[in-house]
Formats: sequence, C-alpha cells, structure tokens
Amino acid sequence: MQNKWLCLLAFLLLAWISPAAYAQQRNQRGLERRVVAPDTVLNPQTIDLSPLDSLDKLVQDTIPSADSTKTVPKSDIQTVINYYGEDSIITDFVNNKLILHKDAWFEYGNIRLDADLIIVDWEKNEIFASGVVDSLGNIQGNPIFKEGGTSYEIRKEMRYNFKSQKAIIKDVVTEQQDGLLRGQTIKKDTDGSIYLDRGYYTTCNLAEPHWHISANKIKSIRGKQVVTGPFNLHFNGIPTPAGLPFGIIPDTPDEKASGIVFPSWGQERARGFFLRNFGYYFAFNDYIHTRVTADVYSLGGYGAKAATVYKKRYKYNGGFNIDYQAFQSPETELNPIDYNTIWVNWNHSPESRGNSRFSASVNAGTSNYNNVVINPVSFAANTRAEFSSNISYSKTFQGTPFSMSANMRHSQNIQTDEVNIILPDIAVNMNRQNPFQNSRIEPIKTLNIAWNFNLQNSINNRITPPFGVQSAALIQQEELELGLNQNPNVIPFNRENLAQLLREADNGARHTIPISSNFRLLKHFTGTAAANYTELWYLERINYYFNPVENRVDRILENGFNRVGFFNSSFSLNTNIYGFYTPKRGKKIERIRHHMQPTFSFNYTPDFSNPAFGFYQEVQVDQEGNTQLFSRHQGFIFSGAPLGESRALAINIRNVLEAKIKQDSDDDKIETKKIPLLQSLNFSTSYNFAADSFQLAPINFNTRTSFFDDKLSVNFSGNFDMYAEQRITNPQTGATTGRRINQLALSSGQGLGSLRNLTLNVNGNINPTGGDRSPGELREDLTNDFLQQGGVMNEFVENEITRIVNDPSMYIDWSIPWNLGFGYNIAYNRQPGRDANVTSALTFNGDVSLTEKWKVKFNGGYDFMTAQITQTMIGISRNLHCWRLDMSWIPFGRFTSYNIDIRVNAAMLQDLKVSRRRSFFDF
Repeated sequence: MQNKWLCLLAFLLLAWISPAAYAQQRNQRGLERRVVAPDTVLNPQTIDLSPLDSLDKLVQDTIPSADSTKTVPKSDIQTVINYYGEDSIITDFVNNKLILHKDAWFEYGNIRLDADLIIVDWEKNEIFASGVVDSLGNIQGNPIFKEGGTSYEIRKEMRYNFKSQKAIIKDVVTEQQDGLLRGQTIKKDTDGSIYLDRGYYTTCNLAEPHWHISANKIKSIRGKQVVTGPFNLHFNGIPTPAGLPFGIIPDTPDEKASGIVFPSWGQERARGFFLRNFGYYFAFNDYIHTRVTADVYSLGGYGAKAATVYKKRYKYNGGFNIDYQAFQSPETELNPIDYNTIWVNWNHSPESRGNSRFSASVNAGTSNYNNVVINPVSFAANTRAEFSSNISYSKTFQGTPFSMSANMRHSQNIQTDEVNIILPDIAVNMNRQNPFQNSRIEPIKTLNIAWNFNLQNSINNRITPPFGVQSAALIQQEELELGLNQNPNVIPFNRENLAQLLREADNGARHTIPISSNFRLLKHFTGTAAANYTELWYLERINYYFNPVENRVDRILENGFNRVGFFNSSFSLNTNIYGFYTPKRGKKIERIRHHMQPTFSFNYTPDFSNPAFGFYQEVQVDQEGNTQLFSRHQGFIFSGAPLGESRALAINIRNVLEAKIKQDSDDDKIETKKIPLLQSLNFSTSYNFAADSFQLAPINFNTRTSFFDDKLSVNFSGNFDMYAEQRITNPQTGATTGRRINQLALSSGQGLGSLRNLTLNVNGNINPTGGDRSPGELREDLTNDFLQQGGVMNEFVENEITRIVNDPSMYIDWSIPWNLGFGYNIAYNRQPGRDANVTSALTFNGDVSLTEKWKVKFNGGYDFMTAQITQTMIGISRNLHCWRLDMSWIPFGRFTSYNIDIRVNAAMLQDLKVSRRRSFFDF
C-alpha cells in the first residue's frame, strides 16, 4: 500500500515540474515534429485518478512539447504525421486527442490542413478544424483543406475521417477546373466526389460573386463533371428566370473531355430558323479527338461537319476538317438558293529532328463554298480569290550533297474557276560543290557547280484548243501593249471531265546545272561569272500547219521522247561607293552618309529559234503568206527554249541615305543616334544589243523609308518608258487604242517618255505607348502564350486565334488608352494610247478606352475613286470581371450584320451566354 502512494506522489511531482521545462524549451523547438499515434498503453484504463484532486485536469496543458511518443501503432493510421502550432500543441492522453492552436497545420499523407484550431481524435480516426473567435467577435484562421490537387476553403468547420477518407464540411468553397463550388453543407466521399446542399457554381473569384448558378443539390465527381439539379442564374445576388432542369459542367482535363456540343440557334430570312453546330465531341484518347456536328435549316437545308485533331508527342501534330453543306429552297422565289458545296482543311506538322520531314497544308473545296457559307465573325476568307495546298515529303541523305523532295501541289481560283493540281512534283538536288577549292587561283578556287532535277505532272482544267492556235510571242506582246488578258478555256473540274483532264495533263522533267565563280577585281570590285545549262524532257511535241479553208493555224501532237537543251551566261561587276557630308551650321545633324552600290551585268543567250535546233517552227498564218515562229513546246509545263538572241547589259544602282543626329543626355557626354533618311532608292534598266526593236527596257525605280521611330512608313515605286506611243482610232466604233513604236519619245516630240506605273503606300500607327503590335505579331504572341500554358495547337485553336486577331471585340488591351492605325494607297497606271487609270483609298483602324473597362474599336476605309466607304466594323467591349460584353456592327457592304454577346470568362462555359445575332443574310 505504501508503494502505491509513493508511485502516486512521484507521478504528481513529475506533472508539476513538466510545465516549467516545457516553458523553457518552447521557443527552442523546431517547426516540425514527427509522431505516431498513441495507443492505450499510455492511457491505462485500470488507473482512475479522478477521485484524487483537481490536478488531473491540468494534465491536458502540461505535457512537455519536447516529448515524443514512438510506439508500434495499433490504430488505422499507418503513415508519418507532421504538425505545427504557433501558440500551443497539446496532447490529451486522457481522451487520446491532439490539439493545435493558432496558425496551425497538419499533414498526413496527401492531405494538409491549415487552421487556427485543429483537433485530432485518435480514437475515432477523425480530425476537426475551425476558426477562432477573437475579442471583437470576428472569426480568424478559417480552415483550408487540401487533398491531392483539390483545395477547400472552409468558412466554418470540417470533420475528416482518416479511415474512410470521408468528410463533413460547413460552408465551403472549392475550385473545380475554371470555376468555384460553394455549399452550406458538403459531404465528401471516399473517391473524392462531393455532395453540396444549397450550393452554387461560379467562375467569379470575388467574395460576393457577380454571378452564380444556384441549385439545392449539386454533385461533383472528381475528374469527370459537376452535376446539378434544377438551377437558375443569379446576377449580383438577384435571381433571374434563366435556368434549366439540370446542368452538367465538365471537370475533366481538356485532353480527356468528351461530351455534347450544344448548338447555336437563330433565324435567317432566306434559310429560316436554324440549329448550327449541334453534335458530339469524341476524346478517343490522348492522341486524337474528333468533333462531329450538324446544321439544320427549317426551309430545307442541312450540313455536316467533322473536325479531327491529333498529336504524337515529339513526332507530329495536325488537324483535319471537312464541311459539307446542301441547301435547296424553292419557296424563296425572289432569291432561290440551290447548292451543294464542300470544303476540306488538313494541316500536318512534324516535330522530329531527323533527316526526313513530312508536312501538309490543304485548303480546297468547291468554288461556291465561300460565297454561300459565311462566317459572320471573320469574313476575310470570303474575300480571297485564290487558295493553295501543298503536301510535302523531303529527305536529306547524310554524308552526301544530295537531297530529295516529293510534293503534291494544288492551286484554285474561285473567280475564274481554274484548278491546277501538280501530282507528283519530285525534285532531286545536289548542293553546290567546289571541286578546285585547293587551287591558289581565285576564280578557279571559288568555282562551284550544282545540279537540280525536277519532275512534274500537272492536271488542270485550262484547256488549249487544237484549232485556231496563236503564237505565244504574239499573245505576250498583245498583253504587254494593250493590257489584255486572254481568257483561257476552262472546263468544270468534276468527275464527268476527269478522263479528259487526265488525258490532257502536262508532264515533263527539267535538269538545271548552274556554274559560277566569284573573284576580286582591281581591289574595289567584285566579279561574278556564271553559266546555266537547262535541259527539258517531254514525251511529245507540237506540229503546226496552216488550214487554208478556215484561214487559221491548227496543231497536232507528235508522240515520242523529246529533249530541249539551252543555256545562258552572265558576268556581273559591283562595287561600293561611300560619300559623307557634314553640315557646317547643323546643330542637330552631325553627319550624313550616302551608300551607293552600282551593279553592271552582261547576259548572253543564243537564238534558239534557229531551225537547226528544231525548237521552233515557222508557219504560214494567213492567205497572204505571212509567217510566224511557233514554239513546239508552247503551253507545256516547263515551256520551251527562249525565243531570240539576247546580249543585254543590265544596270542596277542601289542607294541608302542615313544621318547621325545628336541626342540630349543627362550627363555631359554627347550621344548620337543613326536614323534612315532613305532606307533604299533603287534604279534598274537594261539594253539588249541583239534586239531588232525596243532595245531599251523601261526604267524601274523604287524607294522606301520610315519616320518617327518607324511609326510612319512610305513606299514608292514605278516604271518609266522611254519609247514613243501611237494612238489609233477606229472610225466605225470610235474606240481608241494604242501601241508603242520603236522610236524614242524625245525624238518624236513626246518628251522624255511616259510614266507607265506609279504606286505610293503610306502606313502609320500611333499610340501613347510608342508602338503597337501588327496582326502578325498579335497572332504570334497569342500562340506563344497558349503554348507556354501547355496547350496544343490544332485547327480549333487556330480558328479562335484568327477570330481574336480579326474581331476587335475579342481582344482587349486595356493598357493602351487609344491607338490609331492608318494607310493611304494611290496607284497610277497608263497603257500606250489609253487614258490613265488612278485608284486611291484610305484605310484606318484603332481603338479608344472610354473608361478602364469600356473600349471602342473600329476599322474601315474610304475609296476616293468611287466616293464610297469601304467595309467598316465598329466594336464595343465591356469588361465585367467574370463576364464579357462584346458588341460588333458591320453597317455597310456585303457582310452587313450585328452581333451582341454576354459570356462567362471561362473556356468551359462559353455556351453559357446571352446572344443576339443577325447575319447579312437578313439584309
């Protein structure tokens, strides 16, 4: 009995001494401790201390913090626990609890809990957390709970069970993808799913959000979606009638999200009510996604679209889109619509760094597609006349100078309906080789030779009739003098004409061997001697004959291997001349430098129209016996040998004018800055000694410069004809035509000559920041930002970037209060014997920030010749924090329309918007 009392006195003495030791060591302990869960060995049930005195109640506050208990755990907690409490850490051995106070945190496995009060109940495998009420009645240190990548901001309290991984949370906010979920009571399940009672969803991160979706019941399935019961929209706390019986919001990474694509709807006067882009998005795997959608019109039209994107990391990426539209509406008698149209896009880009590369850029379809299928947001594609495609494979052979490429090319003009497909286009090239690089003689040392081979087969719907053939030289002369464009015979490029198109395909091969050498001459001159040999291979040639009955020239094709070989040579000499001028009284300009680079070259080409070569045929063209030379390879894919001898001296003079100006500086040092006065001023012409007429070519000139730190750029170009001209008036029709005559204008009393073409372009951009991004720079910046965020470029992303670049309501740069860009173009053209034709237009674009959140953008122009305003668009944007208000209006022209959108600033909720559209079809 005495021993028992001695043990009891020793235990009480230890409990009285421990607080002093704890107080001394409290400030010396580390921020992190490791313990394992205690068991009942430290809390013996056989000892009942409650009848002794009230000291047992102090045990909860006097356990030294320096002590740590390490025993073999018998509870469900099997991992290391880290915890910290700024104010105090209390271990309650009686109730088997751990209590952390003030700025406390608790880590267990993949969970972390921060709060001002954390209580761990080892018996129940449960953790409790809440804030603490201060002296003013405010709650401080509300819990923040993190589990893996999910975080919960708790406004009241929470309980979490270690064993079941379930939790009950009061008034919590948690982030789901781009949005926030908040509920009065939340139950968290073992798999991470949460159930909210009286919850809401929003993308606004303010304490009092501008908007939210309110529902009595919400379930969030981690990594899949958020499902709600009946909900309605609230704006600034005010409920609206807008809502649905249920809602599904994706909570899946973009590369794994499949789901329904909701349509847009509206009405057009011609095609009636419509549903557009309704379908399904298939995320098959991490490498390929496909979106299949359809369009339906109430008056008889429909459409089907498929868009696929794919990516193989470190290998390749691309996208394939196809759009088919059909419409037939006999009810619209005043404006009947009947069409079937299709368009195909394919982009493929490699990412490998090997010796071979495969890429594709396909943009093709029926000629009427861009006239009937219009994107009201961006109408740039609808104004383009030409489209082209290319599918390419290239390979470099390591250790050799050889490389090869195989291409399939396509070009299409939707105005003339011309289609040209080159399949295949095979090229084999040998890089320039220096066989005598060890020679000490400079012209021989720098001698280099290369070889290029090209094989092509062209299928086009431009058909050359076999009867009534005209000489290519005569056609070229008429187009040059009279400004005429010969309309080719174009047949529809369709399945019915496929046999004829294949039968009349053009094909051939071309070899080119360039030889050149560079050397110094008289110290200050650089000379270049070059010779080029070209050989063409064809499987047929043309025989011409005069048809006296029809009084015309006809042709027949002669099958058989046919080769055409020709060559030319050249020698050029250039040097550099510098001139300096120092103003005597100039205070700002220190020096002006003039750099002139003259180049003189002589080119020689033999006359391959000589009958000895067999490349040309002299044919009678009329009853009077007049003859003309016809090329036996006229209209072939690589044409034929050049016509006529050429011994031409060409002169080119390049000028650059710069100035060095003085700048003010804070210290006594004189700083200078170089500015361009004329970035280039070029003159060029040639004189052909072998020509029998028009030996002097027109004098071409061009110049460009910029002012005010490149804010204003000026480009000026034109050509001047030194020969006289003759006007001819038809006495019956009164029409006036003209032609050049082989006589200088000065000797004919027509002055120095005639100005044939003149073009002036002035472009500028001004804003308070001193610069602005061009559309190309903006596109590049948006693309780089997207890629840096881990995005993958595909057709959808490119379309969105294009829409942002083209639509002023899609991109807001609030840092610039105003911006103004402008351009003025004037063109002068005068053909011999005709009146001058002048075109002049002004274009402008810009934006103005009315306030910090209101911005107005505009672009348009004015045609001075027609005295009409060109295509104009006005846009207004309002930043509503978590919402965007965009308005755009096209008041004039073919694409007259307006558009109003109010949308959430979250990518996955773009369909949650209030829209009103009226397209140009309605006007």
